[in-house]
Amino acid sequence: MSDLIQKTSLVPRIIPCLDVAYREVVKGTNFKQLVTMGDPIELALNYQHQGADEIVFLDIKASVDQQDSTIAMFRKVAENLSIPFTVGGGIRQLSDVEKFFDAGADKVTINTAAVENPQLIDQISQKYGSQSLIVAIDVNHEDDGSRLLYTHGGSVRSETPYEQWVKEVEDRGAGEILLTAMHKDGTGTGYDLKLLSELQLSIPVIASGGAKNPKDFKDAILAGADAVLAAGIFHRKEYTVEDVKKYLINNKIEMRI
Repeated sequence: MSDLIQKTSLVPRIIPCLDVAYREVVKGTNFKQLVTMGDPIELALNYQHQGADEIVFLDIKASVDQQDSTIAMFRKVAENLSIPFTVGGGIRQLSDVEKFFDAGADKVTINTAAVENPQLIDQISQKYGSQSLIVAIDVNHEDDGSRLLYTHGGSVRSETPYEQWVKEVEDRGAGEILLTAMHKDGTGTGYDLKLLSELQLSIPVIASGGAKNPKDFKDAILAGADAVLAAGIFHRKEYTVEDVKKYLINNKIEMRI
């Protein structure tokens, strides 16, 4: 049994991401120019039927506008969804995390709060286990070639060095890292493969930002991603999760069916 569990845990995951603003799914380019894409619960159920391994919900306005995330919506998600789902946005302290888990979430993801209060990573992992925590890291490739960390939905540049932060997140007990290349987000130019290949971590990395077609998923996995997250190509119905998985299987990458 232990061998089976170990083997299964290494199978790459395909994760649709639902950026939620005021209870609607939105999508933009470089975290801006948001366009409404549909109802969060309907979209999540659709992706589950297509074969998604997990769903990530990010309330992208919660940390910007200091709003409480819509717990009632996530309770309804939990009632309808049978695959694991992660929620994030508006988490500022340990008590906020408890509300999400009480609503039925399998994992939480934090970004801004983690940078502002790194001990929150320790607190969550110690109380709920590392497997319950994804730390989202938004990094942008600046014009001068540097990589800078951003918070508050990509609107605030952090003084914390990106390379230092990635390692600190791992050391403090995060179970996974959701790495979004802001300069790739919504562009359809593929994931930042150089960024992925340079990571030397012992915890899983979820690649995010830039998918245009199934080949981009393959490239991200071969570059080192343990899971691949996408939004626009699924929301716009350019490809289904099933399309992506079939392509990956045909290219000799193991998938859960």
